[in-house]
Amino acid sequence: MSFASLGLSDALLRAVADAGYEQPTPIQTKAIPAVLAGGDLLAGAQTGTGKTAGFVLPILQRLSSAPAASRRAIRVLVLTPTRELAAQVEESVRVYGKYLNLTSTVVFGGVGFAPQVEALARAPDILVATPGRLLDHHRNGTVDLSGVQTLVLDEADRMLDMGFIHDIRRILSLLPKKRQNLLFSATFSNEIRELAARLLHAPAQIQVTPPNSTVDTIRQTVHPVDPGRKPELLAHLVTQNQWYQVLVFTRTKHGANRLSEQLCKKGIAALAIHGNKSQGARTRALAEFKSGKLQVLVATDLAARGLDIEQLPHVVNFDLPNVPEDYVHRIGRTGRAGASGEAISFVSPGEMDYLRDIERLTRRSIPRVVVAGFEAGARGPAPETASPAANRVRATRPHVSPSRKPAGATRPHAPPARKQVEATRPHAPHSREQAAPMRTASGKTPVSLRRGAPASDPLVRSNLPPGWTMAPVRRGR
Repeated sequence: MSFASLGLSDALLRAVADAGYEQPTPIQTKAIPAVLAGGDLLAGAQTGTGKTAGFVLPILQRLSSAPAASRRAIRVLVLTPTRELAAQVEESVRVYGKYLNLTSTVVFGGVGFAPQVEALARAPDILVATPGRLLDHHRNGTVDLSGVQTLVLDEADRMLDMGFIHDIRRILSLLPKKRQNLLFSATFSNEIRELAARLLHAPAQIQVTPPNSTVDTIRQTVHPVDPGRKPELLAHLVTQNQWYQVLVFTRTKHGANRLSEQLCKKGIAALAIHGNKSQGARTRALAEFKSGKLQVLVATDLAARGLDIEQLPHVVNFDLPNVPEDYVHRIGRTGRAGASGEAISFVSPGEMDYLRDIERLTRRSIPRVVVAGFEAGARGPAPETASPAANRVRATRPHVSPSRKPAGATRPHAPPARKQVEATRPHAPHSREQAAPMRTASGKTPVSLRRGAPASDPLVRSNLPPGWTMAPVRRGR
C-alpha cells in the first residue's frame, strides 16, 4: 500500500516523499483512514512504529481541507508527557505541513515563558504541549482552548505513570465537549482503559502488536553480573564491540551522573541527561549524540521520553526498571520503523524479581548470556555484602580505632530485629560531629542511599563512593 492510496493530498504526499518515506507502516495504514473519518481512536502502538505520522498526516489533511474559520483559533491540541517528545511532534508537524498554509507552536517547561506567550497570541492551528506548562498558560490567561476540534493524547500511558492524570482532567474541562479524541499508548494498564472509557466515544480500535509486547526486530539479551561490576562490563562491551551509538538507562539521576563520569575516565565519550539538567544542556547532549560526536548517552526514563534517533543500534538497561512497562518504552528507542536493534540488560541477583515481572508482562523469556570474566562471583571490584540477616544497612568508611568512641559509632553485633538503613558520610576518629546524609551536587540525597533504602536493592551497594563499606547499625545509639 502507498501513501497515495490513503487519500492524502498532493501537498502532503510531496512532504512525505521529501522526508524519504515510500510506504506507510502498519500503524499508519490503519490510523490515517480512521482519523480522516473524524471519529475517536484508541491506538496501541509502541514508540518507533511511525505513530506520530499516523496522526499528524490525517490531522493536517483535515485542517487544510476544512473551510476557513471566522477567527483564528487553536484547532488541534496534542498533549505529550515530556519536552523532548513535544518538540519532536511539533517538528513532524512542520516537516509534513511545509507545503500547507497552516501554523503550529510548542510549549513546555524549562524554557522562557514570554516567547511562548507571543506564539500563542497568534493562535496557531496546532498546539503541542506538556500538561504542566499548558495549565501555566491557562492560569495566566495566555491560551484560549475554546476552539479545539481535535485532542491527541500521545503516549498516554507515560502521562499517567508520571502523575499527570489530574492535569489531564483539568485540561479536558477546558475543551469544547464536541471534539475528536485520539489516544495513543504503548501499554494498556487498567488506568489507561479507564481513561479511554471516559474520554472516547465509540472509538475505532487499532492494535498493531499484542498489548505490552516488544517488537520482533529488537534482539534482547540479559547479561547476569554483580552490581559493582556493571560499569566495567559496559566499558568492556563498548570498547570490544566498537559500539558507536549507545543509549544507556539508569534508575536514578545520581546513577546517570556517576556512570557518565566513570565512562569518561575510561576514554569513552559520554554525557548524562536527566530532569536536573537544563533544557539547553539536554538539547546539546542529544545533538552531539545524534551527530555521532558522543559515543554513549546515559539517561533516566523521564529524560529519554521522546528521543527519536533513526536506526539507534544499541540500548542498554544498566539498571532494570522497577516498573515493567518502562522496559517496553526503553527498548523501543531501538528497532524503530522496522529497523533492527539490540537491547541489553545488566541484571544483578537483586534484580531478578524485576526481570521476572518484565518477562511476565511481555510474555517473552529473554536469553541469558554470561560475558566471560564477568561471571557472578568473578574477581572484580564488587562491593562487600552486608550480613544476610540485615534488612537495612549503613555505608561507612573504615576507620582506625580511636582512643575513645567517636560520635555515631556502632557496635559490631547489633540484634537483627533492630537493624535499619542509614547512608552517612564517613566520620573521622575523635570527631563528635553528627554524621550527615550524603548529598549529590544538586543537594539531593541519592535515592539509593537514603535512610530506609532496602538492603536488597543492588543500587545501595553499586552506588557507594570509593572506599565505602557496609556495616550493620541499630536504632537508638
